[in-house]
Amino acid sequence: MKLKSLLLRYYPPGIMLEYEKGGKLKTKSIDLLELSPSTDVGALVEEIQRAEPLITATRAEQVKLLVRRLQEKLAPQGSHRFYLFKVLRAHILPLTNVALNKSGSCFITGSYDRTCKVWDMASGEELHTLEGHKNVVYAIAFNNPYGDKVATGSFDKTCKLWSAETGKCFHTFRGHTAEIVCLSFNPQSTVVATGSMDTVAKLWDIQSGEEVFTLIGHLAEIISLSFDNSGSRIITGSFDHTVVVWDAGTGRRVHTLIGHCAEISSTMFSWDCSLILTGSMDKTCMLWDATSGQCVATLTGHEDEILDSCFDYTGKLIASASADGTARVYCTATRKCITKLEGHDGEISKISFNPQGTRLLTGSTDRTARVWDARTGQCLQVLEGHTDEIFSCFFNYKGDIVITGSKDNTCRIWR
Repeated sequence: MKLKSLLLRYYPPGIMLEYEKGGKLKTKSIDLLELSPSTDVGALVEEIQRAEPLITATRAEQVKLLVRRLQEKLAPQGSHRFYLFKVLRAHILPLTNVALNKSGSCFITGSYDRTCKVWDMASGEELHTLEGHKNVVYAIAFNNPYGDKVATGSFDKTCKLWSAETGKCFHTFRGHTAEIVCLSFNPQSTVVATGSMDTVAKLWDIQSGEEVFTLIGHLAEIISLSFDNSGSRIITGSFDHTVVVWDAGTGRRVHTLIGHCAEISSTMFSWDCSLILTGSMDKTCMLWDATSGQCVATLTGHEDEILDSCFDYTGKLIASASADGTARVYCTATRKCITKLEGHDGEISKISFNPQGTRLLTGSTDRTARVWDARTGQCLQVLEGHTDEIFSCFFNYKGDIVITGSKDNTCRIWR
């Protein structure tokens, strides 16, 4: 094996190794999830050298420089404020979803007007309108980290695959017998998964356009799905109150996670693939061991349905958003609630961390989005201006831009 190059991954912090083995170029990652601004870099690099033969003594100084660069990115941010950059009157009918590519150069919007639009982040200009669906475009995604393809899932029971660069439609995936309401690419961008109101999920080959597997087992609608970071497993959450873990390589069921007593609203793997987080209309989140399928914690405290939940990039923190108008932050290790986010006057339907894990963004039916300190729960800023509820909001990969999508038919870019 011969090391060819070292690359940085800022969020979560890590170093990517490109190496040659048997004449083929391969990659592996060194995750540095515990890295902090106070970490002893010299001691850490010695530890990396002991564990990774590709990092020889001659590479030690280079690795130290890379780790210091990662530390700089993790340094506490000042009180960055977001200002409205552009209002996009994106569609003639309400929006359904918003998604960003990893670099933050583009984002997409889905709508009841049966189209998906691709937008340039820097200028706010429309790049392409993806037309062809015969009903609402509900689920949308980029094939991150590459960002050169877009998948759209529709109430017309089909999923379409598009070029993000030209707007050309590569494939139309047909086979579901009801509305498609969730979808996701695997990390390798070889497969796209779709979840439907017909109770099944399907995996589709991006190159050939053929169906790979149908995941059968749920007794009610599938409304959430996601791959783990290796692409080897996929989870599906359903109105039947269960979450199923599937082997993405064989299509076989690995575990059924039984414990919630109402519909599932969100599902997510932790970055290291060891844990699964599920949110439910039963007012709780549950944390599961991804290997055994056993529940390891039930996170309580909300007084109404949980509408969204997520890990931060490192998996150290968990956030939940509820119809009770509050959000909560939990420590993954202790399973304890760290802080409660109070201030919205309506349901919170969306919550997400910034890449550094220091800020939270929430979107609410009260027509505002809010930026919070993830540790203290202090509201740092209220993003106002939408005239109807906000159902989608995200930070970009750097954490310096926010996108909000609203039922007022507009999308706003904040910088």
